[in-house]
Amino acid sequence: MNSLDWAVLIGYFGVMVAIGLWSHKRVDDVSDFFTAGGKMPWWLSGISHHMSGYSAVMFTGYAGIAYQYGVTSFVTWSLPIAIGIGIGAKLFAPRLNRVRSRLHVASPLEYLKNRYNIPTQQALAWSGLLLKIVDVGAKWAAIATLLSVFTGISLTQGIFVTGAITAVYCTVGGLWADALTELGQFVIQLFAGLAMLVITMHELGGFSSLWTVWDKLPEGHAEPTAGPYTVTFLLAYLFIKTFEYNGGMWNQAQRYMATDSARSATRSARLSAILWLVWPAVLFFPMWAAPLLVEAKKPDASDSYALMTEQLLPHGLLGLVVVGFFSHTMAMCSSDANAISAVFTRDIAPVFSKAARSWDNRSGLLAARLSTLAFLILSMALATQINSPAFKDIISVVIKWVAGLMGPIAIPFMLGLLRGFRRSGPTAALTSWAAGLLAFYFTNYDFDGSVKTDVALQYQVALPLAISLVLYVVIGFLKPEDTPERDALIGKINSDDDGPAGTAAAAVPAQQTGPEGTGVPEGVKD
Repeated sequence: MNSLDWAVLIGYFGVMVAIGLWSHKRVDDVSDFFTAGGKMPWWLSGISHHMSGYSAVMFTGYAGIAYQYGVTSFVTWSLPIAIGIGIGAKLFAPRLNRVRSRLHVASPLEYLKNRYNIPTQQALAWSGLLLKIVDVGAKWAAIATLLSVFTGISLTQGIFVTGAITAVYCTVGGLWADALTELGQFVIQLFAGLAMLVITMHELGGFSSLWTVWDKLPEGHAEPTAGPYTVTFLLAYLFIKTFEYNGGMWNQAQRYMATDSARSATRSARLSAILWLVWPAVLFFPMWAAPLLVEAKKPDASDSYALMTEQLLPHGLLGLVVVGFFSHTMAMCSSDANAISAVFTRDIAPVFSKAARSWDNRSGLLAARLSTLAFLILSMALATQINSPAFKDIISVVIKWVAGLMGPIAIPFMLGLLRGFRRSGPTAALTSWAAGLLAFYFTNYDFDGSVKTDVALQYQVALPLAISLVLYVVIGFLKPEDTPERDALIGKINSDDDGPAGTAAAAVPAQQTGPEGTGVPEGVKD
């Protein structure tokens, strides 16, 4: 990178900070900070949902998969995500919006204390929080790895730079800042991705390279599944991503909650699904063609895309592509930070602190911003250890840890929204959660903590979710725990009437102690 590239990068950082400061004016309370007050346009929610779903790991870990195995990187990653979001557009998106508008909550998990009980809510909240620290740590490490290729700065320095810039705008402007910066990042990535596609096609002989290049690439590069990414893995990944990208990891749930109605949430999900179907294919083509243009230096080929951009792009445009790398990572990390802050301030803190149950707007906003900052600092600290033996490497964390552990956390949260699972109560939720976590551990590790090497990847990521799902359903059937109060809550979420009750303002009550010291805000159980 030369001075022109640095000018582009620094200019980008400046714009992100400016958007955060501007968004500060739109944040008056915790509802604005966590759910944009239920006023976000569906198209902005859809773009934000898409951008918050992937990071620079695409340009490192998945670029390595594309370099080694070809088209399977798309077929077993973004395609199942697109299908899963399409399924969730009708199944989950409108219900998550009604959680905000009808139950008047600001956190995705806030409804769980009435849907199940406080222990269930806390189990899901704490385990999800710890998992997201690891997940976001992997994202920081991915972008720092790319930055080190282009600039030569250390991994730690790269993590600090990207984390500090993200901390400024997402702690000041909340979800509005996240969504607006993600819109700007999407525009930047659009130009950067198209530029990389055009230059790659030019190097390979023009537009016709889209269909002529495959005979020149390594054998099997055009196969839909290859290596460890088998048909079984594809089906497992589709199942997992249907839960994860429809709200199982919370930040996507916030995008649906932020729209003004259930119908808008559905439109938001459909837009995100279309983007997931089309845009990754544009980004992946240069990665598929990379073996003809560069020789990767790392064993997992995670440096292939960075090497290709350095070789092919002129200065200035190189800076724009580097900005594109940053845009995806900062979008995901900031959205995760906001979601975790919502869960901590609305779900965890009130259980342990009487003061947290009666925070006014000023105190609630301060707590939200401080917890956002604390989460970012913790994830950045962990990012410096992401290549240690405990985590192995970036792509291992993202695929195995996140996909494998997400299911047990998401099953009670997501299926709890649906009327068909109303019989499954706290016993089913906690048992399925605990069994899923244990299944992940014993699928991946021996009793002494050593890593198992004889278990296929698809089983490592799919078994925990499958076990959680089966137990959640079976226990609900054998030990039904539906009550009139729980049925009434589920009825509110599942009603198709989006009249005045469905579009009520997202006023968020202060946390307070409900009957018998439960910590449940009164007025929710009606």
